[in-house]
Amino acid sequence: MSAAPPLVMSSGRAGRALLGLLALAVVVFLVFPVFVIIPISFSGSSFLTFPPESLSLQWYEKFLSRADWLEATWLSLWVAALVTVLATVLGTAAAFGVVRGRFPGQKLVVAFLLSPLIVPGIIVAIAVYFFYARLGIVGSPVAIAVAHTALAVPFVVVNVSAVLHGFDTRLEQAAQNLGAGTWTTFRLVTFPLIRPGVFAGGLFAFITSFDELIVALFITAPGHVTLPARMWESMRNEIDPTIAAVSTLEIVLSVALFFVAGRLQARAAERGA
Repeated sequence: MSAAPPLVMSSGRAGRALLGLLALAVVVFLVFPVFVIIPISFSGSSFLTFPPESLSLQWYEKFLSRADWLEATWLSLWVAALVTVLATVLGTAAAFGVVRGRFPGQKLVVAFLLSPLIVPGIIVAIAVYFFYARLGIVGSPVAIAVAHTALAVPFVVVNVSAVLHGFDTRLEQAAQNLGAGTWTTFRLVTFPLIRPGVFAGGLFAFITSFDELIVALFITAPGHVTLPARMWESMRNEIDPTIAAVSTLEIVLSVALFFVAGRLQARAAERGA
């Protein structure tokens, strides 16, 4: 077998190098704002300046001492926790239905479940607002959680479906042949094996709710403002670096949860294999 011509090999290396440079440029473009926000959060100046002229923790102290910031934070955490529970339960049940079920219109149901990932957020926000306005529940924390659940369910469905596709159903059949009922089989056999995928989906659901802005801008009300909506208000009406401190804390939390979710996905893939 003859070796590849030098021209082809050099063009292949050039293509890989160009692709690597393009990927690096995209990473820098996405990550660069983080390296701007974090130093600003430690600025000793009274205004948003980069690079900071001096270092201080005053903006973190201000965040922890202002009631409006803390109320928005606790509301976002409460809503995200409720969304995590609802989305994990509903998404896991839906994943079992679409993976193991056989019924007419199955592909249409899958498309409907995943539609929040495709439909622009502004369209979802407008639709949810008009629906809630008719019911008179705009601004209700529970209503916010329900809207966020609809956005978070697809992430659970995707994660759990991926685990179920690699699940060996013979394990369930063996348990049932030994006398285990449906619930006992799920509790002792199925769930322990798909647990990493379920937990990963739950973490993505938490992040989706905690970071969601567009829908929150439409359906929150004074006194019930989520943290991203409060950050939006701060960007429009204030100029102090408290927003940078809040952004840094949110970045750290989101990155940590993403790493945990990625680890859980890896474990789910190992168990599936």
